[in-house]
Amino acid sequence: MEKAARKEAAAAKKQARQAAKEAKKALRSEKRKQRELTKKHDWKRFWIDLLCDIIGGFLYAMGIYTFAKMANFSTGGISGLALIINHLWNLPIGTMTLVMNIPLVLISWKVVGWKFLAKTARSMVICTVFLDILFPMTPAYTGSPMMAALYSGLLMGAGMAFFYMRGSSSGGMDFLIMTIKVRHPHFSFGIVTMISDFLVILLGWPAFGDADAVLYGLICSFSASLVLDKILYGVGAGKLVIIITNKCQEVAKRISEMTDRGSTVIRAIGSYTGEERQVILCACSKSQAYSITEAAHEVDEGSFVMVTETSEVFGEGFIEGK
Repeated sequence: MEKAARKEAAAAKKQARQAAKEAKKALRSEKRKQRELTKKHDWKRFWIDLLCDIIGGFLYAMGIYTFAKMANFSTGGISGLALIINHLWNLPIGTMTLVMNIPLVLISWKVVGWKFLAKTARSMVICTVFLDILFPMTPAYTGSPMMAALYSGLLMGAGMAFFYMRGSSSGGMDFLIMTIKVRHPHFSFGIVTMISDFLVILLGWPAFGDADAVLYGLICSFSASLVLDKILYGVGAGKLVIIITNKCQEVAKRISEMTDRGSTVIRAIGSYTGEERQVILCACSKSQAYSITEAAHEVDEGSFVMVTETSEVFGEGFIEGK
């Protein structure tokens, strides 16, 4: 009996060891597969990043060289300074942009991190190739300076959008602004950007000898910002309607009937009265905001309605995934 029990125990131990080996083998295989998938994903992301850099660099460089350079105005930022230097001393725009970025990189690399810095460096090199090698071999636009300012801003904004979508940038003032923002968080990012761009654009007045250079530079900067925002956020932009009412179910039903939009009902307490009220949240397109407001007032004339902007809305009926 004891002999049989020992054999059974030995067999059980052997089976357990075998099961443990199989489990370890399966785990190693799973880790190997995961590494392969991660490596494949990294390569895919690299090629997408590179494609976006090429497209973005092409558009950005076209905006600067083909339109802004011959129209004699500064676009703002480091690129604007490079345009001024090119006009005064005929030094290459792309190379000067790279050179002027060096001190900004040294100042801000601890803030922005090596990953962002590496991606931005690649974007800047690609822009330099287009600015100093490709576009000098193509004809530049010599028509209306106003049209040059508009199209320069449009192309530069579109190019920057391709950079930003992949976690990169065009360099320049982005480094300095991010550093200032970290060290002085109470500063407004938008105001710092606006001031730095305006100062560079203002330098275009004495550099190009024409006050109109400032106006064209401002038009370019405004159109670039507008296009950048529209590409990054405009596709998924919409409205968020907030309705405070005592007839939430009736209002939600009416909204659904009129716009085919769902709503979310939450409970809230008024800080002044201490009374419990119901709040309806309804994300919608810009064209539907008025209809939803009408639906709320149709059911409850005393309802309190707020309509706010939303940069992006993800989910059913809007942008699916990301």
